[in-house]
Amino acid sequence: MTHTARRMFELLEPICLVTFLADECNEELAALGHRTYWDGYFASRAAPLGRVPAQVVHAAFYSFADGEAARHIPSAWEAIPPEASVAARERGSAASVRRILGEELAGSPGLVRAADLTTKAATSAPTEGRVMYAGMRTLPVPSDPVARLWHSATMLREHRGDGHVAALVCARIGGTEAHVLSALAEGIHPPESFGRIHHLPKERLAAVMDGLRERGLVDTDGRFTDAGRETRQRIEALTDELAAAPYDALSPAELDELVAELEPITAKLVAAGSR
Repeated sequence: MTHTARRMFELLEPICLVTFLADECNEELAALGHRTYWDGYFASRAAPLGRVPAQVVHAAFYSFADGEAARHIPSAWEAIPPEASVAARERGSAASVRRILGEELAGSPGLVRAADLTTKAATSAPTEGRVMYAGMRTLPVPSDPVARLWHSATMLREHRGDGHVAALVCARIGGTEAHVLSALAEGIHPPESFGRIHHLPKERLAAVMDGLRERGLVDTDGRFTDAGRETRQRIEALTDELAAAPYDALSPAELDELVAELEPITAKLVAAGSR
C-alpha cells in the first residue's frame, strides 16, 4: 500500500495544484475582497478549521515561518466569512479543472467514476491526529463530478500532509528546514533561493542552514550529505506509509480502475502546467 499511496499522490496532486497555479481560484477569492493571494490562501485553506487563532493555523500548516499566518489570520476573515472563502476556493478550482480538461473529458463517465472512487477513499480514513484532514471532512462533498473530484483529491492531500507533518516532527525537521531539504532534492542550489523561503530574512535562513550543518545534514557548500539525503528519503517513505490508510477502502480492482481513469486526467493537467 505504500507504493499505492505514492502512485495516488502522483496522480492526484496535479488536480489539487490548480488551486494555486490557475487563475480561476485567485479570481474568485479576489472577487470576495481578499486583497492579496496569501490573504485568500490562508483564509480559504484554514476555513475548515473554524475561526481558530493564527497560532493554530501556524501549527496545522507547519511549513510557514513564524509570523506568516498572523499576517493573514484572523484579519482575512473579519469582513469575509470563512465559509465564503472556502466556497470560492472550490468554485474556482473546479472551474480550472473543467477548463483545462475540456468539455469531453470533464463530462466523461471516466471522470465520474474517478470522482466516485476518490471520494470513497477520501471519506474512509480515520481522522485521529489529522487536523487538516478532519477539517476537510466536515465540509459537504459536492454533487458536481468535477468539483467532487477536486474536493476529494484535496481531502487526500490534506490527509497526506498531516502525515508528512508527523514524519517531519519525528525527524526533528522544522518547516523551513523541510523546504531546504525539498529544494535540495529538486536540485535547487543554493537552497535558500527556493521560492517558498527566499523572501525570509537572510539571518533566519543562515541560522537554518547552520543548524542543518551542525546536524550533519548539509555540507559546507549547502548541499546534501549522505545523512541528509537519507533523512529526506526516510521522511518521504514514512509519509507514504502514513498516507496509505484511505486506499484500504478500495478493492484491488477498484484501485486499478481508479489509476486507469485518473491517468488521462492527470496527463492533461500536467501538460497544462499543473505539476
